[in-house]
Amino acid sequence: MGKCSSFTTFSSACYMAVLWASSSLVCAAVIADKYPSKPIRIVVPFTPGGSNDLVGRVLAQKFQETWGQPVIIDNRPGGGSTIGIDLVVHAPPDGYTLLTTSGGIAINVSLYKLPFNPITDLSPVILLAQIPYLLAVHPAVPATSAKELVALAKAQPGKLIFSSSGAGTSAHLAMEMFRYMSQIELLHVPYKGGNPAVTAVIGGEVQGTFNVITGTLPYVRSGKLRGLAVSSAKRAEIAPEIPTVLESGVPGYEVIAWYNVFTPARTPRPVIDKLNVEINRLLKTAEVRERFQVLGVAPLGSTPEELGKYLEFEVNRWAKLIKETGVKLQ
Repeated sequence: MGKCSSFTTFSSACYMAVLWASSSLVCAAVIADKYPSKPIRIVVPFTPGGSNDLVGRVLAQKFQETWGQPVIIDNRPGGGSTIGIDLVVHAPPDGYTLLTTSGGIAINVSLYKLPFNPITDLSPVILLAQIPYLLAVHPAVPATSAKELVALAKAQPGKLIFSSSGAGTSAHLAMEMFRYMSQIELLHVPYKGGNPAVTAVIGGEVQGTFNVITGTLPYVRSGKLRGLAVSSAKRAEIAPEIPTVLESGVPGYEVIAWYNVFTPARTPRPVIDKLNVEINRLLKTAEVRERFQVLGVAPLGSTPEELGKYLEFEVNRWAKLIKETGVKLQ
């Protein structure tokens, strides 16, 4: 009798668990079906006007056109993007607060004492786009290729000064990866943004820089800078005449600025799927592709799982480099 009673209790518990799980799935599906029913906020953890901000604004405009709901861009710069990310981590997990950020989200894990873990405290939605960095120098530097720059740096250890958009940024780490893999010494000077970093090279304050290609290429074309190599594995479509770092004698080198969309963890999966399907659709439209092309950005698209795996790969990759090179925030 006791065994039968125990079995009955167990069966009831199982039934209730199945019922609860089924009702949860139904609720999530209903929520997704009605989503979005109010304004959406896209948090951009950088100042207005940068590539990350501009990509987010393209997304915001198309969301409004598709769904008829206001979409607000909320710029929250500071702390190497950690302030804006932390805001999203603690937002309600309902799909109405999105994060559009860059690959720095993977670097910050090894440079900051973070109050969150991007892998567990955020839900991946999609890999949006990517853009290469451009290695450029002042025309007075006696190097016409990345290979010649490496030879020059080896002949003058620690004499060449390079700028970046800030200590610990993706651009800084792109330079550190180049320095490490080429086995050269460079002096790093961080600036407050990509534009000041490029201006410093033009003005002769420093000899070179790594910066996103769209922020540097106009000055290369005007002769104010000399473009040596792009950081991607393949040549950039907007500058096919410039070789890659890999082609220039640094085997295995590849660093890309990548853009993504996340939501707070525990956002209902049907909502994430709805966002993923819509953004993948938008990335294939001629208008969005043309607007991204103007920004020098190549649209990607992915599943949420692919973004999750890529984030983990990038976290581990930069953790290894930072540990081996001793890179610190200056």
